[in-house]
Amino acid sequence: MSTIETTKMSSKGQVVIPETIRKKLGLKAGSQFIVVGDRDVVILKSIEPPSMNEFDEILDKARTQARMVGLSESDIHEAIKKARG
Repeated sequence: MSTIETTKMSSKGQVVIPETIRKKLGLKAGSQFIVVGDRDVVILKSIEPPSMNEFDEILDKARTQARMVGLSESDIHEAIKKARG
């Protein structure tokens, strides 16, 4: 069942996530969130960086897709230079 709590926003835009919800979700200092706002709704979705194994899998998929569309390593380096200005 969902836990419902109330909180307030500070003058700096900071919102405290109530302790009961932090404990229930295992949130710690430094937890990261995606913030979505639409009309009168604000949604916080906790996110975690991928593990090294997950990152390797993502990298392998990206390399495979790059090869499929004909991108070379030099094309990628050139795109990075262009993006960095």
